[in-house]
Formats: sequence, structure tokens, C-alpha cells
Amino acid sequence: MTLAHGWALGAALTLAAALAAYLTLLLPRLSASAAITITTIGALVLCLAAALLPGLLPTFTPRLGAVLFATGAALIAGHAGWWIGRRGASTAKRPPQYIEDFDATLPVPSSMAAADRRVAPPASTSSTDNPPPAADRATLGRYRIERQIGRGAMGAVYAGLDPQIGRRVAIKTMALSREFEGSELTEARARFFREAETAGRLQHPDIVTIFDAGEDQDLAFIAMEFVKGRDLLRHTLPGRLLPLPTVLDTVARVAQALAYAHSQGVVHRDIKPANVMIDLASGTVKVTDFGIARVADASRTRTGMVLGTPSFMSPEQMAGSRVDGRSDLYSLGVMLFQLLTGALPHQSESMAKLMYQIANVPAADIRTLRPDLPEALAVIVALALEKRPELRYADGEQFAADLRTVLALCEPAESVGSGPDAPTGDVSGGVSEVPTPAESTEFEATTKISRPDPRHNSES
Repeated sequence: MTLAHGWALGAALTLAAALAAYLTLLLPRLSASAAITITTIGALVLCLAAALLPGLLPTFTPRLGAVLFATGAALIAGHAGWWIGRRGASTAKRPPQYIEDFDATLPVPSSMAAADRRVAPPASTSSTDNPPPAADRATLGRYRIERQIGRGAMGAVYAGLDPQIGRRVAIKTMALSREFEGSELTEARARFFREAETAGRLQHPDIVTIFDAGEDQDLAFIAMEFVKGRDLLRHTLPGRLLPLPTVLDTVARVAQALAYAHSQGVVHRDIKPANVMIDLASGTVKVTDFGIARVADASRTRTGMVLGTPSFMSPEQMAGSRVDGRSDLYSLGVMLFQLLTGALPHQSESMAKLMYQIANVPAADIRTLRPDLPEALAVIVALALEKRPELRYADGEQFAADLRTVLALCEPAESVGSGPDAPTGDVSGGVSEVPTPAESTEFEATTKISRPDPRHNSES
């Protein structure tokens, strides 16, 4: 082997090792913009060296030039292959949000009626499709990750620990760098921290407290209060409905929490059973994900997807109009309807038909699905589901007051257990024998102020 051959072979092996290390070890850790920049500069340097060095160095051989050109081409090809694979994997792991949420509006097969198909898998279940971020480490910022407890549209939720003060936290992650690029990523980061700061100012016993927000290796996260219990999804299925007093008390507390948030200029935009945690043993009710909807909406808008969870969206939100707190109260009305009946007020196998129904078709009277429910409760649900915002409840306090009036009249006759899996075929427990709140002058007084009222919430 000649010296020229030796130089060419050594250069080829060295460049191949460096290229492999870059593509397998460094590239997956870089943001999209940094990866493109480094790959482009590296390929240009290699190609320029192959073109210019023969004229500058007499000992430079054509073989070395060919090696440099080949390495530059391999660098570009390897980066392109990695990028295509990354985008394909991201699409496979995270289906469009409107498809995931719209699927929940379809009738539940009888074989699945006994289990909530949307409950996150146990922490011990491993999944190669949804690996935790930063799988090579056990921390996010200063927080120690213990286990995965759920997944959202843009990331996972973990149980963790703040080692500085020994406090357990829930850590919600958002992979912003997978959703945005360039200036959009910068704007998304700014929005994320702005919304986290706004939500962090909310201090209410029925709203999850946010402790901290940060970013670690391009993974944005929010550290929040760790709440025992489960979300309300499992209690929207026939056979798992909660007792009537529990439903009324829970929704009234959510309405009051929303009234507080709206008074602080914060609109949730994604009220649904999955965003309300409940622990029946301790009586805890917590509204989660304040501030998350705006960040997620930015991603779904960019990709042309429908914002929010369609079946729970208000007509004005579905139309893309400006929304205020009354939009949240409409969503809460949909949630109340589902918790009472095990069905949604509007259901369709077509997104277009669903959108038309929400905008134009009045919701059914809940007593057509549950004749045992009081007429006054049907009036409350219908008022919350008014198509025109000015005809809905003006604020959450009014909504909560009417629910508590019905609750006060129902509780004396309620005798059904309140366990999480209590049977619900006869959940009224004799409520129908109690005079309905419609006969109460106190109830009439509370509903009279529910019509057009200037105290509605302004847009945030």
C-alpha cells in the first residue's frame, strides 16, 4: 500500500467515525435549528476542502478529495434520513388532537363499558412508543422523576420530587421543539412561560397550584401540586356515574373555581372531565391545566387542526370567535350533562355534523335520558348550554348558587353510597319524591339574575 493510499484510508476511517458519532450521539440531542446549522456548515467545509486543497497542497491526492466529497454527501444524507425518521415517529406517536378527542364522542362499545379506555396505563407499564423524555436521566431541572402517571397531547406527566424541600410534585412536560421551529419556537417558549406565570398566580383551593416552570434540554415543563385521586373521565361512562349530590357539589366547586380564575383575567379554554381531578375519600376537587390550552392551541393552529376538545367547545370557540369566561361555563355545562347522563349533548360520527350541532341544535333535555332528575336541574343545564353567550350564566358564582340550591333539596333524600364504583342505575335514591327546586322561590330568585347581565367575564 502506498503512502497516498494509507492517507486516504486513514482519513476515510476517521471521517466515518466522526460522522457516525455525530449522527448517533450528538444529532438527537440538538434542536432542529442547531442540527440544520451544524450539518450545513460541516458539509460545506468538507466540500470546499475537497475542491480547494488540491491546488494548495501538492501532496493532496484525488483520493482524499473523493473521501471529503463522499463524507459531505453522507453527512447531508444521514441528517435527512434522521429528520424524516424523527418526523415520522412523532406523527405516529401523537395523533392529531381533534381525532383523539373526537373519538371520545363516539358511542362506547359494551365490551368497554366497564373500563375507562382513556385512563393512562399503570406506572409499571412500559411502552416503546411513548418513552419518557430524557430517558438517559432521571431529572427535569432540579426535580427528580419517579414515574410516568399520564400523557397529554404534547407530552407526558410524571410524579416527581423536589429534593430541596422534599415536596412531591406532578411534572407536566411539553416538547415544544418537536412542535415548533425557528421564530415559532421562540414565540412558543415565550408564550409557555407567560401562561405558566399567569396560571401560577391563581391561588384557589379547587385549582391545582403551580410551583415552577422551566426548560431542560428543549423539554419545557411545569411543576405543580401533586393531587391524589383520578380525573372525572371514568365517571362519564354508564354504570360508573357518581351519585347526584356528588355531581352537583363537584360541578358547583368547579364553577366557583372558574369564577375566581375569570375574575383574575384567566380563561381556561379546555374544561372537560379529563381536566378535573377528584378524590372521593378526601373530598378533593381540583381543576388542572390552566394556561396549557393557549400553548397547545398555537401548535394545533399551526398545523390546521381544530382547537380544544370539540364536544366540549362553545359555539363561539368552535367558530374561532373571541371567547371569555362564559365559554368555560358552556364547557362546564357539557361536562355536567355527561356526568349526569353518561352521554354528551351532541354526538356525531362526522366532525362537520358535530360542529353544526354545537352551533345550531339545542341540547336534549337531560330528563329524556334520566327521567328521575329534577326539572330545575334540567333548567340549569339548558341555561349553561345556551348557544348565545349573553343568554348563559353571567359568571360561575351564579352557576354554582343554582346547583347548590338543587343540592340542598336533594340531599335529605339521598341514601346511595358515594364510592367511586357505586352502582348508578338507581342513583337518584328517591330524589324524584322531593319537591323540585322549580317550586322554590329561592331557586326562582337565583335564576332571574342568570339572564343578560353586564357582569360577564372579559377576554384574557
